[in-house]
Amino acid sequence: MTDQLIPTRRAFPADDPIFALNAEALARQAAGESILNATVGALLDEAGQLVVLESVMDLWRELTALEVAPYAPIAGDPAFLKALVQRHWPLLDAAGAACATPGGSGALALSLRNFLEPGQTLLTTAPFWGPYATLASENGMHLATAPWPKVGEPLDAAAWAARLGKLMQAQGRILLWLNDPCHNPTGRSLSAADRARLADLLRELSTRGPVTLLLDFAYLDYTREPEAVAAALKDYAALGAEGRVLVGASMSLSKAMTLYGARGGALAFPWCGDPALQAALTQSCRGTWSNCARAPQALMLRFARDGKAQARLAAEHRHWSEVLAARASALDAALGAEGLEALHWQGGFFVMAPAADPDAACERLKGEGVFTVPLPEGLRVGLCGLRAAEAPRFAQALRKVAIR
Repeated sequence: MTDQLIPTRRAFPADDPIFALNAEALARQAAGESILNATVGALLDEAGQLVVLESVMDLWRELTALEVAPYAPIAGDPAFLKALVQRHWPLLDAAGAACATPGGSGALALSLRNFLEPGQTLLTTAPFWGPYATLASENGMHLATAPWPKVGEPLDAAAWAARLGKLMQAQGRILLWLNDPCHNPTGRSLSAADRARLADLLRELSTRGPVTLLLDFAYLDYTREPEAVAAALKDYAALGAEGRVLVGASMSLSKAMTLYGARGGALAFPWCGDPALQAALTQSCRGTWSNCARAPQALMLRFARDGKAQARLAAEHRHWSEVLAARASALDAALGAEGLEALHWQGGFFVMAPAADPDAACERLKGEGVFTVPLPEGLRVGLCGLRAAEAPRFAQALRKVAIR
Protein backbone atom coordinates (compact mmCIF):
# COMPACT_ATOMS: atom_id res chain seq x y z
CA MET A 1 0.00 0.00 0.00
CA THR A 2 3.03 2.33 -0.20
CA ASP A 3 1.69 3.78 -3.47
CA GLN A 4 -0.42 6.05 -1.30
CA LEU A 5 2.76 7.59 0.12
CA ILE A 6 4.27 10.43 -1.87
CA PRO A 7 7.62 9.35 -3.41
CA THR A 8 9.80 11.29 -0.95
CA ARG A 9 8.27 9.40 2.02
CA ARG A 10 8.87 5.81 0.91
CA ALA A 11 12.50 5.02 1.72
CA PHE A 12 12.91 5.55 5.44
CA PRO A 13 14.40 2.93 7.81
CA ALA A 14 11.89 1.01 9.88
CA ASP A 15 13.15 2.51 13.15
CA ASP A 16 15.36 5.29 14.46
CA PRO A 17 18.98 4.03 14.21
CA ILE A 18 19.66 4.42 17.94
CA PHE A 19 16.44 2.65 18.93
CA ALA A 20 17.18 -0.08 16.38
CA LEU A 21 20.62 -0.72 17.90
CA ASN A 22 19.12 -0.81 21.38
CA ALA A 23 16.42 -3.25 20.24
CA GLU A 24 19.08 -5.54 18.72
CA ALA A 25 21.09 -5.45 21.94
CA LEU A 26 18.03 -6.27 24.04
CA ALA A 27 17.03 -9.13 21.72
CA ARG A 28 20.47 -10.72 21.95
CA GLN A 29 20.48 -10.27 25.72
CA ALA A 30 17.05 -11.90 25.97
CA ALA A 31 18.41 -14.82 23.97
CA GLY A 32 21.00 -15.44 26.67
CA GLU A 33 24.06 -13.58 25.40
CA SER A 34 26.26 -11.45 27.64
CA ILE A 35 25.68 -7.99 26.18
CA LEU A 36 27.16 -4.63 27.10
CA ASN A 37 24.62 -2.08 25.88
CA ALA A 38 26.02 1.46 25.69
CA THR A 39 23.37 2.74 23.25
CA VAL A 40 20.80 3.60 25.91
CA GLY A 41 19.77 7.25 26.23
CA ALA A 42 18.10 6.94 29.63
CA LEU A 43 19.66 6.70 33.08
CA LEU A 44 19.97 3.14 34.40
CA ASP A 45 20.99 2.01 37.87
CA GLU A 46 23.60 -0.61 38.77
CA ALA A 47 21.05 -3.37 38.20
CA GLY A 48 20.31 -2.10 34.70
CA GLN A 49 16.89 -0.77 35.69
CA LEU A 50 15.51 2.64 34.69
CA VAL A 51 16.18 5.31 37.29
CA VAL A 52 13.00 7.11 38.31
CA LEU A 53 13.58 9.96 40.75
CA GLU A 54 11.61 9.38 43.95
CA SER A 55 11.06 13.06 44.66
CA VAL A 56 9.37 13.39 41.28
CA MET A 57 7.17 10.34 41.57
CA ASP A 58 6.03 11.24 45.09
CA LEU A 59 4.63 14.52 43.77
CA TRP A 60 3.33 12.87 40.58
CA ARG A 61 1.18 10.52 42.66
CA GLU A 62 -0.35 13.52 44.45
CA LEU A 63 -1.66 15.14 41.27
CA THR A 64 -5.42 15.57 41.33
CA ALA A 65 -7.85 14.91 38.51
CA LEU A 66 -8.09 18.61 37.74
CA GLU A 67 -4.29 18.86 37.50
CA VAL A 68 -4.26 16.12 34.86
CA ALA A 69 -7.48 16.00 32.85
CA PRO A 70 -8.31 19.53 31.59
CA TYR A 71 -6.75 21.11 28.55
CA ALA A 72 -3.76 23.30 29.31
CA PRO A 73 -3.58 26.70 27.60
CA ILE A 74 -2.29 26.41 24.03
CA ALA A 75 1.03 28.05 24.89
CA GLY A 76 1.18 26.33 28.26
CA ASP A 77 0.45 27.48 31.79
CA PRO A 78 2.28 30.82 32.25
CA ALA A 79 3.17 29.87 35.83
CA PHE A 80 4.71 26.61 34.60
CA LEU A 81 6.78 28.45 31.99
CA LYS A 82 8.04 30.91 34.59
CA ALA A 83 8.89 28.11 37.04
CA LEU A 84 10.78 26.13 34.40
CA VAL A 85 12.82 29.18 33.34
CA GLN A 86 13.57 29.94 36.97
CA ARG A 87 15.08 26.49 37.45
CA HIS A 88 17.98 27.78 35.36
CA TRP A 89 17.82 31.54 35.98
CA PRO A 90 16.21 32.02 39.41
CA LEU A 91 16.65 35.79 39.39
CA LEU A 92 14.39 36.25 36.37
CA ASP A 93 10.84 37.29 37.18
CA ALA A 94 9.25 36.26 33.85
CA ALA A 95 9.58 33.58 31.18
CA GLY A 96 9.59 36.08 28.30
CA ALA A 97 8.15 34.80 25.06
CA ALA A 98 7.61 31.10 25.76
CA CYS A 99 5.45 28.06 25.14
CA ALA A 100 5.08 24.54 26.46
CA THR A 101 6.34 21.78 24.16
CA PRO A 102 6.32 17.96 24.08
CA GLY A 103 9.83 17.55 25.46
CA GLY A 104 12.97 19.23 24.21
CA SER A 105 12.43 17.88 20.71
CA GLY A 106 9.21 19.84 20.42
CA ALA A 107 11.05 23.02 21.39
CA LEU A 108 13.72 22.40 18.78
CA ALA A 109 11.13 21.74 16.07
CA LEU A 110 9.25 24.94 16.90
CA SER A 111 12.43 26.99 16.63
CA LEU A 112 12.93 25.76 13.06
CA ARG A 113 9.41 26.78 12.07
CA ASN A 114 9.84 30.30 13.41
CA PHE A 115 13.44 31.34 12.76
CA LEU A 116 14.29 29.78 9.39
CA GLU A 117 12.57 29.56 6.02
CA PRO A 118 12.13 26.19 4.24
CA GLY A 119 15.31 25.37 2.37
CA GLN A 120 17.54 27.34 4.74
CA THR A 121 20.23 25.87 6.96
CA LEU A 122 20.46 25.31 10.70
CA LEU A 123 23.88 25.39 12.37
CA THR A 124 24.99 23.12 15.20
CA THR A 125 28.17 21.43 16.39
CA ALA A 126 30.03 18.42 15.06
CA PRO A 127 29.42 15.94 16.59
CA PHE A 128 25.74 16.31 17.39
CA TRP A 129 22.71 14.31 18.53
CA GLY A 130 21.59 12.49 15.38
CA PRO A 131 17.89 13.47 15.51
CA TYR A 132 18.92 17.11 14.97
CA ALA A 133 19.33 16.14 11.31
CA THR A 134 15.94 14.42 11.29
CA LEU A 135 14.24 17.48 12.78
CA ALA A 136 15.83 19.71 10.14
CA SER A 137 14.92 17.37 7.29
CA GLU A 138 11.33 16.97 8.43
CA ASN A 139 10.97 20.76 8.33
CA GLY A 140 12.46 21.03 4.83
CA MET A 141 15.76 22.44 6.05
CA HIS A 142 19.44 21.59 5.94
CA LEU A 143 21.96 21.18 8.74
CA ALA A 144 25.52 22.50 8.81
CA THR A 145 28.13 22.09 11.53
CA ALA A 146 31.06 23.81 13.15
CA PRO A 147 33.61 21.84 15.22
CA TRP A 148 33.18 21.13 18.92
CA PRO A 149 36.52 21.65 20.68
CA LYS A 150 38.69 18.58 21.08
CA VAL A 151 39.99 17.63 24.53
CA GLY A 152 42.45 20.26 25.73
CA GLU A 153 41.96 22.51 22.69
CA PRO A 154 40.15 25.86 22.40
CA LEU A 155 37.16 26.59 20.22
CA ASP A 156 38.27 26.90 16.60
CA ALA A 157 37.09 30.50 16.25
CA ALA A 158 38.29 30.75 12.64
CA ALA A 159 36.24 27.72 11.57
CA TRP A 160 33.18 29.01 13.42
CA ALA A 161 33.55 32.49 11.92
CA ALA A 162 33.82 31.04 8.43
CA ARG A 163 30.77 28.83 8.81
CA LEU A 164 28.66 31.55 10.43
CA GLY A 165 29.71 34.13 7.86
CA LYS A 166 28.93 31.83 4.96
CA LEU A 167 25.46 31.08 6.30
CA MET A 168 24.69 34.74 7.01
CA GLN A 169 25.77 35.70 3.50
CA ALA A 170 23.67 32.93 1.95
CA GLN A 171 20.43 33.34 3.91
CA GLY A 172 20.58 36.59 5.88
CA ARG A 173 19.89 34.98 9.27
CA ILE A 174 21.34 32.43 11.70
CA LEU A 175 19.76 29.80 13.94
CA LEU A 176 22.35 28.04 16.11
CA TRP A 177 21.47 25.05 18.28
CA LEU A 178 24.05 24.73 21.05
CA ASN A 179 23.90 21.74 23.40
CA ASP A 180 25.95 23.32 26.17
CA PRO A 181 26.71 22.72 29.02
CA CYS A 182 26.99 18.90 29.12
CA HIS A 183 27.22 18.25 25.40
CA ASN A 184 25.73 15.17 23.77
CA PRO A 185 27.68 13.14 22.66
CA THR A 186 31.12 14.25 23.94
CA GLY A 187 30.18 14.79 27.60
CA ARG A 188 32.24 17.98 27.63
CA SER A 189 31.23 21.63 27.95
CA LEU A 190 32.58 24.82 26.45
CA SER A 191 35.08 26.66 28.63
CA ALA A 192 34.46 30.23 29.73
CA ALA A 193 36.98 31.37 27.11
CA ASP A 194 35.20 29.31 24.41
CA ARG A 195 31.84 30.87 25.31
CA ALA A 196 33.35 34.35 25.21
CA ARG A 197 34.83 33.74 21.74
CA LEU A 198 31.53 32.39 20.44
CA ALA A 199 29.56 35.25 21.98
CA ASP A 200 31.85 37.77 20.27
CA LEU A 201 31.30 36.06 16.92
CA LEU A 202 27.52 36.12 17.38
CA ARG A 203 27.51 39.76 18.45
CA GLU A 204 29.51 40.73 15.36
CA LEU A 205 27.26 38.67 13.13
CA SER A 206 24.13 40.31 14.55
CA THR A 207 25.12 43.57 12.84
CA ARG A 208 24.51 41.80 9.51
CA GLY A 209 21.21 40.06 10.23
CA PRO A 210 19.08 38.30 12.87
CA VAL A 211 20.95 35.78 15.04
CA THR A 212 19.14 33.29 17.28
CA LEU A 213 21.05 31.12 19.76
CA LEU A 214 18.97 28.24 21.11
CA LEU A 215 20.52 26.43 24.07
CA ASP A 216 19.60 22.76 24.34
CA PHE A 217 19.43 22.11 28.09
CA ALA A 218 18.84 18.36 28.03
CA TYR A 219 21.50 17.20 30.47
CA LEU A 220 22.81 20.00 32.66
CA ASP A 221 21.35 18.56 35.89
CA TYR A 222 23.92 15.75 35.65
CA THR A 223 27.40 17.18 35.92
CA ARG A 224 30.76 16.72 37.58
CA GLU A 225 31.12 20.51 37.70
CA PRO A 226 27.97 22.25 39.00
CA GLU A 227 29.83 25.53 39.54
CA ALA A 228 30.95 25.54 35.89
CA VAL A 229 27.36 24.92 34.75
CA ALA A 230 26.17 27.83 36.88
CA ALA A 231 28.87 30.05 35.35
CA ALA A 232 27.82 29.03 31.84
CA LEU A 233 24.18 29.90 32.57
CA LYS A 234 25.30 33.30 33.87
CA ASP A 235 27.31 33.93 30.70
CA TYR A 236 24.41 33.04 28.42
CA ALA A 237 22.08 35.20 30.49
CA ALA A 238 24.41 38.16 30.03
CA LEU A 239 24.43 37.63 26.26
CA GLY A 240 20.65 37.37 26.16
CA ALA A 241 20.14 40.48 28.28
CA GLU A 242 22.18 42.56 25.82
CA GLY A 243 19.43 42.12 23.23
CA ARG A 244 21.69 41.91 20.18
CA VAL A 245 21.43 38.11 19.91
CA LEU A 246 18.09 36.43 20.59
CA VAL A 247 18.96 33.83 23.23
CA GLY A 248 16.50 31.08 24.11
CA ALA A 249 16.43 27.66 25.71
CA SER A 250 14.96 24.29 24.90
CA MET A 251 14.05 22.84 28.30
CA SER A 252 12.86 19.32 29.01
CA LEU A 253 11.57 17.33 31.97
CA SER A 254 12.65 14.06 30.36
CA LYS A 255 16.11 13.73 31.87
CA ALA A 256 15.81 16.42 34.53
CA MET A 257 12.90 14.61 36.20
CA THR A 258 13.17 11.15 34.60
CA LEU A 259 9.78 11.78 32.98
CA TYR A 260 10.74 10.56 29.52
CA GLY A 261 7.24 9.40 28.66
CA ALA A 262 5.40 12.46 29.98
CA ARG A 263 6.82 14.63 27.16
CA GLY A 264 7.00 17.83 29.16
CA GLY A 265 9.16 20.77 28.14
CA ALA A 266 9.25 24.34 26.89
CA LEU A 267 10.76 26.76 24.43
CA ALA A 268 11.53 30.09 26.10
CA PHE A 269 13.20 33.38 25.22
CA PRO A 270 13.49 34.89 28.70
CA TRP A 271 15.00 38.22 27.62
CA CYS A 272 12.44 38.91 24.89
CA GLY A 273 8.85 39.87 25.61
CA ASP A 274 7.93 40.72 22.02
CA PRO A 275 4.19 40.05 21.57
CA ALA A 276 4.81 39.11 17.91
CA LEU A 277 7.21 36.35 18.97
CA GLN A 278 4.76 35.07 21.58
CA ALA A 279 1.94 35.07 19.02
CA ALA A 280 4.09 33.16 16.51
CA LEU A 281 5.00 30.49 19.07
CA THR A 282 1.38 30.11 20.15
CA GLN A 283 0.24 29.77 16.54
CA SER A 284 2.87 27.08 15.92
CA CYS A 285 1.66 25.15 18.95
CA ARG A 286 -1.93 25.29 17.77
CA GLY A 287 -0.99 24.13 14.30
CA THR A 288 1.28 21.29 15.43
CA TRP A 289 0.09 19.61 18.64
CA SER A 290 -2.52 22.13 19.85
CA ASN A 291 -2.11 21.68 23.62
CA CYS A 292 0.63 19.95 25.61
CA ALA A 293 -0.13 17.60 28.50
CA ARG A 294 -1.21 19.38 31.66
CA ALA A 295 0.18 16.85 34.18
CA PRO A 296 3.91 17.67 33.72
CA GLN A 297 3.08 21.38 34.01
CA ALA A 298 1.13 20.79 37.20
CA LEU A 299 4.00 18.74 38.59
CA MET A 300 6.47 21.56 37.90
CA LEU A 301 4.20 23.98 39.74
CA ARG A 302 4.07 21.66 42.76
CA PHE A 303 7.88 21.66 42.84
CA ALA A 304 7.95 25.46 42.58
CA ARG A 305 5.80 25.68 45.72
CA ASP A 306 7.60 23.00 47.73
CA GLY A 307 11.08 23.85 48.97
CA LYS A 308 11.57 20.43 50.58
CA ALA A 309 10.75 18.66 47.31
CA GLN A 310 13.21 20.91 45.48
CA ALA A 311 15.92 20.00 47.97
CA ARG A 312 15.17 16.28 47.55
CA LEU A 313 15.34 16.62 43.76
CA ALA A 314 18.66 18.48 43.97
CA ALA A 315 20.05 15.75 46.23
CA GLU A 316 18.98 13.05 43.78
CA HIS A 317 20.58 14.93 40.89
CA ARG A 318 23.78 15.20 42.92
CA HIS A 319 23.74 11.47 43.72
CA TRP A 320 23.28 10.39 40.12
CA SER A 321 25.84 12.92 38.94
CA GLU A 322 28.31 11.26 41.29
CA VAL A 323 27.36 7.85 39.89
CA LEU A 324 27.98 9.09 36.36
CA ALA A 325 31.28 10.65 37.43
CA ALA A 326 32.37 7.34 38.95
CA ARG A 327 31.45 5.53 35.74
CA ALA A 328 33.41 8.07 33.69
CA SER A 329 36.45 7.73 35.94
CA ALA A 330 36.29 3.95 35.74
CA LEU A 331 36.06 4.11 31.95
CA ASP A 332 39.00 6.51 31.65
CA ALA A 333 41.07 4.27 33.93
CA ALA A 334 40.18 1.18 31.90
CA LEU A 335 40.98 2.93 28.63
CA GLY A 336 44.32 4.04 30.04
CA ALA A 337 45.11 0.47 31.06
CA GLU A 338 44.58 -0.53 27.41
CA GLY A 339 46.77 2.28 26.10
CA LEU A 340 43.80 4.33 24.86
CA GLU A 341 43.10 8.00 25.46
CA ALA A 342 40.83 9.18 28.26
CA LEU A 343 37.50 10.76 27.33
CA HIS A 344 37.32 13.46 30.07
CA TRP A 345 33.62 13.52 30.90
CA GLN A 346 32.26 16.72 32.47
CA GLY A 347 28.52 16.17 32.31
CA GLY A 348 25.53 14.58 30.62
CA PHE A 349 24.77 10.99 29.72
CA PHE A 350 27.44 10.29 27.08
CA VAL A 351 31.06 10.32 26.03
CA MET A 352 32.50 9.75 22.57
CA ALA A 353 35.30 7.28 21.83
CA PRO A 354 37.47 7.81 18.75
CA ALA A 355 37.37 5.27 15.92
CA ALA A 356 38.99 5.43 12.50
CA ASP A 357 35.87 3.96 10.84
CA PRO A 358 32.96 4.32 13.30
CA ASP A 359 30.46 2.23 11.32
CA ALA A 360 32.89 -0.64 10.89
CA ALA A 361 34.00 -0.36 14.51
CA CYS A 362 30.38 -0.50 15.68
CA GLU A 363 29.80 -3.70 13.72
CA ARG A 364 32.98 -5.31 15.04
CA LEU A 365 32.09 -4.35 18.60
CA LYS A 366 28.70 -5.99 18.16
CA GLY A 367 30.63 -9.19 17.43
CA GLU A 368 32.12 -8.79 20.92
CA GLY A 369 28.68 -8.25 22.42
CA VAL A 370 29.30 -4.53 22.86
CA PHE A 371 26.81 -2.03 21.44
CA THR A 372 27.59 1.64 20.74
CA VAL A 373 26.17 4.30 18.42
CA PRO A 374 28.35 5.21 15.40
CA LEU A 375 28.70 8.88 14.50
CA PRO A 376 30.89 10.41 11.77
CA GLU A 377 33.37 11.54 14.45
CA GLY A 378 33.48 8.40 16.60
CA LEU A 379 31.40 6.11 18.82
CA ARG A 380 28.80 7.46 21.23
CA VAL A 381 28.98 5.63 24.55
CA GLY A 382 26.11 5.90 27.01
CA LEU A 383 27.58 6.33 30.50
CA CYS A 384 23.96 6.49 31.62
CA GLY A 385 23.71 2.74 31.02
CA LEU A 386 27.36 1.60 31.23
CA ARG A 387 28.16 0.51 34.76
CA ALA A 388 31.62 1.07 36.25
CA ALA A 389 32.22 -2.68 36.52
CA GLU A 390 31.70 -3.00 32.76
CA ALA A 391 34.40 -0.46 31.89
CA PRO A 392 37.29 -2.97 31.57
CA ARG A 393 35.32 -5.15 29.17
CA PHE A 394 34.38 -2.14 27.10
CA ALA A 395 37.97 -0.86 26.95
CA GLN A 396 39.33 -4.26 26.00
CA ALA A 397 36.79 -4.63 23.20
CA LEU A 398 37.50 -1.12 21.96
CA ARG A 399 41.24 -1.73 21.83
CA LYS A 400 40.68 -5.02 20.05
CA VAL A 401 38.39 -3.87 17.27
CA ALA A 402 37.73 -0.15 17.12
CA ILE A 403 41.16 1.44 16.64
CA ARG A 404 42.19 -0.36 13.46
